[in-house]
Order: sequence, then C-alpha cells, then structure tokens
Amino acid sequence: MTLVVQPIADPSAPLARRNPVAKLAAALLFSLPLIATLDPLTPALALLIELAVVPFFGVRYGLLARRAWPVLVASLGLLVTMVLFSANRTGTLLLGLGPFDVTTGVLLSASGLILRLFAVAVPGVLVFATTDPTDLADALVQNAKAPARFAIGALAAFRLLPLLGQEWQMLTLARRARGIDAGRNPVTAVRLFVSTAFALLVGALRRGGRLAVAMDARGFDSGHPRSYARKQVFRPADIALVVVALALSALAISLSIALGVFRPIL
Repeated sequence: MTLVVQPIADPSAPLARRNPVAKLAAALLFSLPLIATLDPLTPALALLIELAVVPFFGVRYGLLARRAWPVLVASLGLLVTMVLFSANRTGTLLLGLGPFDVTTGVLLSASGLILRLFAVAVPGVLVFATTDPTDLADALVQNAKAPARFAIGALAAFRLLPLLGQEWQMLTLARRARGIDAGRNPVTAVRLFVSTAFALLVGALRRGGRLAVAMDARGFDSGHPRSYARKQVFRPADIALVVVALALSALAISLSIALGVFRPIL
C-alpha cells in the first residue's frame, strides 16, 4: 500500500504551468454543473472534452488511468447497485436474473451515473496530478485568501499520506512476524484488516495532535501577516483557463438541451 502525492505531469506543459487556484477553480466550475442533469449525454460530452485536453496537462493516458483506478472500482459497484436496486425497470428487457430484470432503462440510468462519476472525478485527478502540494497551499493563501492555518495544515496532512502507507506495511509485517496471519480464511482477513485500520487510525490521530501543537508553537495561528518564500501570481492566462472551463461546461449542457435529452435532477 504505497501512496504517491507528487505531481506526475510534465511541468512544461501549457496547462500544468497554470496557477494551482486557477486549475482548481476551473475543475470545480467545469464539473459541478454536470450534477444538475441525469442524462448520460452531458457527462459523456464533458468526459470527451476532458480526455481531449489531457495532453495539454502533460499527463499520459496510462498514468491517468492508474491514478483513476478507484473511480473505476466505484463505477463497477455503482453498476451492480443499479442492477439490483434501481426503481427504473422501464424499457426493453435485456436479461433476467431471477427477481432482477436488466432493462434498457436500468442501463441508461446506470450509464448516466457512471459517466457523471468519471466526468466529475477526472478534473480533480488532473489538478492534483499536475500540482505540487506546496504550490497549492501557497496559492490558496496568497490568491484565494484562505486562512494560513487551514492551508498549511491541509498541506501537512497531505504530506503525511505516504507515511500512512508505510505504517500500514509496518503494521502488517509486524503482525505477520508474530504469527498473526489470516491465511485463506476470509473472516479472519476482515478482522485483521479492521484491527490494522484501527491501529493506523489511532497512530494518525496521535500524530495529528502533535502536529497541531507544533504548528501553534510556531505561530501559525498568531494572526500576524506572514511572508512567502514563493510568490504565486494569478496571470491573465489563468483567468482565461477558468473562463474557458466554464464555457465548455455550458456548451456540454447546451448541446444536451438542444438535442432534447436534458433531464434536470430537480
């Protein structure tokens, strides 16, 4: 269980060089309107736009797929849930699984949710895959006027993620050295997973408490103006990125309305 939080993009790519706050704002403005509709066309168009701009972020498609694998797992779980519990059983019957009928209505609803999940998740993956965490914290404080205590605390927590992965491996190896192993018993494996996760949570809470005390001792909550080692400048190109992202999101929704497939969530 190894967690990597460093950027994986080419730093010289046109969109990878943009201000972290601009990239974050563009991702939010592009993805949030997609939640307003239930049709599969709008998120499909948005996903096509996102995949088209991936090279401009300096990210290879293979690396993007490896970063987005939790979204794929979630989409499979969503598909199974919709097949089992969807109330929309309209349309043509495609497959009968005992009491569960797989119809075109079920697949249409499931595809809309899965495409929306990917369309909302991919912009976030691109932002964090192309942004250094320290630059993001600096930009939040300097450009978004976020409280320094919040921004630097979030940065510290983000930097500790790889350490959690290392501690998980250490806990697992330590228990195996004591002869505690689940073998092929699934019930024991679940019990070991829960106990290891609880031990990891306790260690994380203790480390978080020590980190908070250390930050207070260094004056992060003093209220005095702070100086910055690295200035984050919000340039006209960053404003253009935000405007273009909003325009492309509006374009995807407008096309679905024009084609008559727009299904508002309310």
